Amino acid sequence: MNNRQIGTLYTISAPSGAGKTSLVNALLESTNAIQVSVSHTTREKRPGEVDGVNYHFVDQETFLSMVGESAFLEHAQVFTNYYGTSKQWVQDTLLSGNDVILEIDWQGAAQVRKQLPETRSVFILPPSRQTLRERLTGRGQDGESVIEARMAEAKSEISHYVEGDYIIINDDFDQALMELRSVIYAERQTLAKQQVRHQALLESLLA
Repeated sequence: MNNRQIGTLYTISAPSGAGKTSLVNALLESTNAIQVSVSHTTREKRPGEVDGVNYHFVDQETFLSMVGESAFLEHAQVFTNYYGTSKQWVQDTLLSGNDVILEIDWQGAAQVRKQLPETRSVFILPPSRQTLRERLTGRGQDGESVIEARMAEAKSEISHYVEGDYIIINDDFDQALMELRSVIYAERQTLAKQQVRHQALLESLLA
């Protein structure tokens, strides 16, 4: 990554039901200069979805060609569809001074950190397994077998929390949002970021 980068790349991971998407949406509404990456996918566009907003919809040939060109920071196959994060878009957005969030599982986050070690990793966790189960059940979308599968997946996802730079327990939503926003603001004040952002000021103060 260009050493003039002043945005920060964040991976945010969480088990299903931990409230990751709700927290990220609230963060975007209350914090400036931060964006969520829009993934490329080969799956069909669903009613109401907009190309370039929900996903960049491409055919399989185009996607696999991009893989061959190393165009993705990370990519994965989910059943018969492919998903990937554009390396160029992320780099351009960071260089423009905006932070970027990737909502991604632990495997994707590991792929990203391998390419961009300066990435900051955040794990959102529930306050208990019981609360997680209640949230999954409360959605009213899945049967008991699906919920059991999600609980098993949650245990696997949570086991990778040690790979994160930050852990936020989403018990009280407002508190968790404040903590997530604090991570973003603290990262923006680091020496490396401020030296780039305020180079002219720092030089004038030392003149």
